[in-house]
Amino acid sequence: MGLGGDEDDAAIDPGREADLAVIEAGSRTLRAGGPVPQDDGIPARPTDPEVDRALREVEAELAGRWPETKLEPSLDRMTALMDILGEPQRTYPSIHITGTNGKTSTARMIEQLLLAFDLRTGRYTSPHVQSVTERISLDGRPITAEKFIETYRDLAPYVQMVDGAQPYRMSFFEVLTGMAYAAFADAPVDVAVVEVGMGGSWDATNVVDGTVAVVTPIDLDHTDRLGETAGEIAVEKSGIVKKDATAVLAQQPVEAAQVLLKRAVEVDATVAREGMEFGVVHREVAVGGQMLTLRGLGGEYEQVFLPLHGEHQAHNAAVALAAVEAFFGVGTLHARTLDVDTVRAAFANVTSPGRLEVVRRSPTVVLDAAHNPAGARAAAGALGEAFGFTHLVGVVGTSADKDVRGLLEAFEPVFAEIVVTQNSTHRAMDVDELAALAVEVFGDERVQVEPRLDDAIEAAVTLAEEQGEFSGAGVLVTGSVITVGEARLLLGRK
Repeated sequence: MGLGGDEDDAAIDPGREADLAVIEAGSRTLRAGGPVPQDDGIPARPTDPEVDRALREVEAELAGRWPETKLEPSLDRMTALMDILGEPQRTYPSIHITGTNGKTSTARMIEQLLLAFDLRTGRYTSPHVQSVTERISLDGRPITAEKFIETYRDLAPYVQMVDGAQPYRMSFFEVLTGMAYAAFADAPVDVAVVEVGMGGSWDATNVVDGTVAVVTPIDLDHTDRLGETAGEIAVEKSGIVKKDATAVLAQQPVEAAQVLLKRAVEVDATVAREGMEFGVVHREVAVGGQMLTLRGLGGEYEQVFLPLHGEHQAHNAAVALAAVEAFFGVGTLHARTLDVDTVRAAFANVTSPGRLEVVRRSPTVVLDAAHNPAGARAAAGALGEAFGFTHLVGVVGTSADKDVRGLLEAFEPVFAEIVVTQNSTHRAMDVDELAALAVEVFGDERVQVEPRLDDAIEAAVTLAEEQGEFSGAGVLVTGSVITVGEARLLLGRK
């Protein structure tokens, strides 16, 4: 898995260029209200033509490498690159994050907490929603296109050296990981927040020794590569827990928890478990998010506003808080809480694009990157409490290699109607195959087929508008990070 990253990744695909050019331009003005203004840190294409050309050249070179969907379980190439570069990933402490769902949101929360305590941060996450430059952030902002290009060009000769000495060339994900670690060392950062691409042990990111290892909830995904049970998947993910680290564990299935605890004992890691050493004490829905009381490793934090929707995000917040406490030694070196006002300010600044994100009003259009049944169940539950839709229309475009039936079944109780479509990548499920599955789950009368994403969103908006202006109708676009990213562009979030 050293060559790979997250299977639902918005990896660069040369075949998308023509389609994305249309999407970026906005193929037409969709009949929905104006975009909701928000500084979400998602970069647009460079406005300077020369910079844009150079970035496209880098994207094309990266696209010529093994994609994130092709895996070879070895850290040999990453280890070799880090050795040539002088081990940049060891020049700063790291918080390393794995799990099935919630990794990126948790990483963004951890980053905001660290920034609030005046630390310089680097964050490496995947997949990207719209721009590959999103994956590498410094001080809470994606690196500029110019910095991305410069970092790639600086590393290219060393990557070629590794390519020439190894049985396989470095992959897209491995090169990006190397770029992130080099950029963080160059900054330099005080701490790196690193999300695995897939799994753990053999993931390209696992050349770091995280002082804190975070495991978000483990569920069934990538079963063809990671294992068919939560316990088997946990074996691979437990590989990020290193000697003498602190393992911060979200609530887990019993068999996954057993594997993770066994690993912690083997490497003499300290363990902090959600529901035991930390957790969510209280939560209530608030305008624009939710109000939380969190129990951390050092005590309780009351009146914490989180501007994200869903119970799952409250649990992500508890995990993020415990991870940062552990990083600062709370619970081991000392027992006091972190400054509560600083914690409140940090959580109030959290954004997580494409995660129950409202992008339009009249009717309300929400984007969510759920791409497996567990993610779909979390999103479906949050929709009910946060929005109170009386008539919700789903726009769904998935990747072909996912548990699509499970995802559709999770959304069936909350979708009045579903418009099936497909995104522009070669990995998208064929719209007719998706439609056939949707008919089996929803029945023929509730399913509409629109092969183009812009037509699908337009059709869903029309179905919502037919319910009347004050009907509580809305639209959810979901099924894949790629679908959500393309929908953001279509809806003017550039």
